[in-house]
Amino acid sequence: MSVLATIVGLTQGLPAQIDRVTGKSFATRSEVIAPHGMVCTSHPLATQIGLDVLKAGGSAVDAAIAANAALGLMEPVNSGPGGDLFAIVYEAKTKKLHGLNASGRSPLGLSFEQLKAELARLGATRIPTLGMLSISVPGAVDGWFELHAKFGRRPMREILAPTIRYAEEGFPVTEFIAYLWNLEVRRYRTAPVPGGFLDTYAPGGRAPLKGEVFKNPGLARTYRLLAEKGRDAFYRGELADAMDAYFRANRGWLRKIDFEKHTSTWVDPVSVNYRGYEVYELIPNTQGMAALQMLNLLEGFDLARMGFNSADAVHAMIEAKKVAFEDRAKFYADPAFAKIPVAGLLSKSYAAERRKLIDMSRAAKTYDAGHPAMNDGDTIYLCTADAEGNMVSLIQSNFYLLGSGAATPGLGFGFQNRGELFALEPGHANVYAPGKRPFHTIIPGFVMKDGEPWMAFGVMGGAMQPQGHVQVLVNQIDFGMNVQEAGDAARWRHEGSSEPTGETMTTGGQVELERGVPYETVRALLQRGHVIRAGMPTGGFGGYQAIRWDKVNRVYIGASEGRKDGQAAGY
Repeated sequence: MSVLATIVGLTQGLPAQIDRVTGKSFATRSEVIAPHGMVCTSHPLATQIGLDVLKAGGSAVDAAIAANAALGLMEPVNSGPGGDLFAIVYEAKTKKLHGLNASGRSPLGLSFEQLKAELARLGATRIPTLGMLSISVPGAVDGWFELHAKFGRRPMREILAPTIRYAEEGFPVTEFIAYLWNLEVRRYRTAPVPGGFLDTYAPGGRAPLKGEVFKNPGLARTYRLLAEKGRDAFYRGELADAMDAYFRANRGWLRKIDFEKHTSTWVDPVSVNYRGYEVYELIPNTQGMAALQMLNLLEGFDLARMGFNSADAVHAMIEAKKVAFEDRAKFYADPAFAKIPVAGLLSKSYAAERRKLIDMSRAAKTYDAGHPAMNDGDTIYLCTADAEGNMVSLIQSNFYLLGSGAATPGLGFGFQNRGELFALEPGHANVYAPGKRPFHTIIPGFVMKDGEPWMAFGVMGGAMQPQGHVQVLVNQIDFGMNVQEAGDAARWRHEGSSEPTGETMTTGGQVELERGVPYETVRALLQRGHVIRAGMPTGGFGGYQAIRWDKVNRVYIGASEGRKDGQAAGY
């Protein structure tokens, strides 16, 4: 069977994205609307925990911390205290956005030369996903306490109490999380790392099933220490000592000094104006600017006239992604180690020059990175909002699902493998160095309109995140969808771009399309030279939550898409 015939079979009989009777875009559920507060997460119990914190007088930040801690227990395949965190907070009383980079750094005691020697010993040419070499200092816990010190109202013992109880008494595992959990346990069993990983996540020798009650007493103990003794329990005290001993005993490289020296960084979010909307992201070492660069490029195309999921619109967005990701591969890194031309990359004049590279008649096989002016100057996403108008956009991750496979026995969590994303090419902006933050994929988003908050939003999923940010924004701004429709609409995902780890795009990559993209669009994209995989399941297209502020009716509008187990709820 030909590729085209296969695609016809995959796309025929699938639901149209526009209901021909009502004219409304397809959505799996209604928007959630509430006047006093809103919490949107990828797990219903985490949403309810956050909402209870709001009702008890907590701030949007208190609710976000509570929900994130709960997800570390209930969705360990994507999050936990062994990972990193980024957040954007809108402070209503000052009408100011605050950005927090709570990502960790590589071990101070592992030099580039030692890393290369270890890779040679393993017979590896890049930093492996599993094992000790991909582990950087977990930053999420420090992020919680930084956020709480600046914006919190309720004590941390109250914020963490519901999750401690669920960890001790157990919680029922939801459907999609159970599916991922099983895949991960099977993968880690084939390449075990010394420690308590399988004891924590596969007691009895297997992952928990959908609906099965799972307990994690080790994580309950960890959270109780945080509630009683604060962040220093993790970075200077009992927990730091346990982690140091674990790494020393198992050929790991992190030491207590790495935890003691860890700090989060408050940053000013950066923005571009897209058709009257100020879209904010965080600067590198995250990839948020890729979404802003894509929007700058797309502003020169009349997407509304082209139409939702038309061949022209999808082609323009795919090519904009390719162009922006070349700069992502070259420039995005820890700003403490590399000079990043932020202003140049985000300028409209630079976007106008780069836009000329896009040929609407054919898919490009390769692009070069640009030369902007050097001016000075698998993941969970959740968002919350409180009665005072404060809003939080927060994203947190282990990087690759359950992370590195390393876990200190008895603590109830595994360590992230974010260090896998360092480059190994000397001179590269993102090349490995001791005490350096690796390139990060996780990005929280925020939009302002006419000086007021418009939306806190995010889309999970590695390199899908900037692509997803652009799609949900374009769906609302250009195609007029509501908050829920914008997330439920069928997505595209391009893979194969040049990467910050050193890979270079030479063949144009490939485009994956969700079920629901019209056959006519698939055919036209093939004719333009795109390599297409159509009719893909929903697993790789991210997970979306969002809260919109309706300033006319003075209510919050929440959304949580159907690709995950999540829930939007308000009061």
